Amino acid sequence: MLNKNQIAQRIAQELRNGWYVNLGIGIPTLVANYVPKGVEVEFQSENGILGMGPFPYEGDEDADMINAGKQTVTLLPGASVFDSATSFAMIRGKHVQLTVLGAMEVSQNGDIANWKIPGKMVKGMGGAMDLVASADNIIVAMMHTNREGESKLLKSCSLPLTGVACVKKIVSNLAVLDVTEHGFKLIERAPGVSVEEIVNATEGNLIVEGEIPEMSF
Repeated sequence: MLNKNQIAQRIAQELRNGWYVNLGIGIPTLVANYVPKGVEVEFQSENGILGMGPFPYEGDEDADMINAGKQTVTLLPGASVFDSATSFAMIRGKHVQLTVLGAMEVSQNGDIANWKIPGKMVKGMGGAMDLVASADNIIVAMMHTNREGESKLLKSCSLPLTGVACVKKIVSNLAVLDVTEHGFKLIERAPGVSVEEIVNATEGNLIVEGEIPEMSF
């Protein structure tokens, strides 16, 4: 199985030169640490940063320079800082080519639930609602199952939805999957993980065609 950093590293392989990319809270923030050589992207944070770099080394943190998850970050040369109104105008205007989000659940038709568990206190939906409504390309970084071993890739989500039919790809600790009109399509499997393990960990409809390669890093 992949750890959180390996999930982020695999997602970084999806980055394309010249893209503007929003990174959500949690595993997605780690993607900035693994940009492939020769690829230049601009990372955007909805609290008002364009040109966000990787996490700072210990001792180099600036408490005033944070991402939307309140983690300290670095700025790359040419970066800009602005108010959240400008940031969300950028998102709602569809100027971001890729959004990477975490999720509690994803359904086989691409619905995502990532903001609330009923009965638990939350600060609010944050920027996720705007991001899933505005982005054409959404990749989810998540664990394939919960702590009880139950699948988080479902026929339909049980938690309150953040967005409907919007997720395009999932990178979990077990696999890479595309979301198609017929369900989850298995593209790659984590090193050492069998197709049977992925099938058993997926409640939603899973399409398996031919030989499924292992991920490479």
